[in-house]
Amino acid sequence: MRRTSAVFEAKETADPTLQEILVALSYALDLTEGAVPGHAIRSCLLGVRIALAMGLDHGTISDLYYASLLKDVGCSSNSARMCQIVGGDDRAVKAGTKLVDWTQPLKPELATVKLLWEQVLPGASRFGRGWRMLKIAARQKETSRELIELRCDRGAQIVRKLGLGDTIAVAVRHLDEHWNGGGYPLALKGRDIPMISRIMAVAQHLDAFCMDQGPQTAIDVLIERKKRWFDPDLTAVAVALHKSGDLWLQCLPGYPADETYATVMKLHKNKHKALSSADIDSICEAFSDVVDAKSPFTFRHSLGVRDAAVAIGNTLGLAEDRMLVLRRAALLHDLGKLGVSNSILDKNGKLTDEEFALVKGHPSMSAQILSRVAAFDEISVIAGEHHEKLDGSGYPNRLTEDDLSLESRVLAVADIFGALSEERPYREALGPEKITSIMEKDVPKKLDAVCFEALRVVMAGAVWPSKEDRREIGMGCSLPGMQAAAVKV
Repeated sequence: MRRTSAVFEAKETADPTLQEILVALSYALDLTEGAVPGHAIRSCLLGVRIALAMGLDHGTISDLYYASLLKDVGCSSNSARMCQIVGGDDRAVKAGTKLVDWTQPLKPELATVKLLWEQVLPGASRFGRGWRMLKIAARQKETSRELIELRCDRGAQIVRKLGLGDTIAVAVRHLDEHWNGGGYPLALKGRDIPMISRIMAVAQHLDAFCMDQGPQTAIDVLIERKKRWFDPDLTAVAVALHKSGDLWLQCLPGYPADETYATVMKLHKNKHKALSSADIDSICEAFSDVVDAKSPFTFRHSLGVRDAAVAIGNTLGLAEDRMLVLRRAALLHDLGKLGVSNSILDKNGKLTDEEFALVKGHPSMSAQILSRVAAFDEISVIAGEHHEKLDGSGYPNRLTEDDLSLESRVLAVADIFGALSEERPYREALGPEKITSIMEKDVPKKLDAVCFEALRVVMAGAVWPSKEDRREIGMGCSLPGMQAAAVKV
């Protein structure tokens, strides 16, 4: 029997720990980079082994552990820009650049040329693609600096928002510095680069190459790039661990993912750090920022959906414990969209059947990621249902009204409201009258009538910004409108 929100049976679980939540949500960050699932936790495991072999103190290793899980937390912020520059799949380009030496544009490797040719302006003429490649090569340094600064600065901001401190934030910010000073964002050199950043750079390199070309190639390229990209002392430690057979345990291609996950969960001694309900909400909000940063057209979408869902829930008189579940599901419902290319999300036109099939997979991916946190079990089910419809015409599982709880129905209404009230590549943000006229066509066949009526009450009390105000603050009207309505309710 399929698990759905309407028949969900809650089980008593322990309060989630910081470690449990961040390990689980790191899988969402892997999606952004087009990485093999589990990249962050394998990088964490490899990095900690190197740190232990060096005899680093427990505090530094603890910071390295959390920094490794969050090293890519800023990556969604440059996805739209990457797509704009290349004209193709940002996730494929990001994954590919992990395997090429982008610091030598005048001596491009065959793999670099092949990667760009496959991804630059798909469908364009040979001349158009070739011209775009020349432009990219000519501006390689400026472009690399811009993209890395976007991700590193945003990553450090989110780490600080999570309350993890300056050491981890600084380490994340300087992940892409190189030993010879050729990296970004500040061109730090040698031991001026934070130790944790240097270890993470080695660890992520090892995992990316190992997953694609095997462990020996990963070591060979590490050695070739030492003193240019990588700390020679860290390189020597990694090579020694490789030779002793201690480096790759639980990290090789084909190794059971659940066992790698279990190993990383056992690795950290402070795994039982207590989290308050407010702490958990802050983490959910921080990761909603990661999702919303992926596209300029979804900027603050998750927060807007949260505000709409909370306002509707208040109108319906939901109990406090139900509101907590609804609020967190709304914040995290679109985690799976990190696995969808911006060439699809930001497309100015109708999606192809193949493209829409990729979009339809994102609720299932959200549910899969969230289900790794035991205390988020119901949240994962509701998040996975936010595109389902009462008549079975939704996706991904074509559920019907008997399968969908009240909270799930509220989220579906709030998500549609949020999408319509925001700008899209093919239209401007819509106002309340247009939103109402579009949504009421689906009531009660597809959307719950009670939830929709609650939305109408909320909309009537909302303060709607003008087009000029929306343009100035860079968002749709859902966030300020729903915040005002939630207060009035």
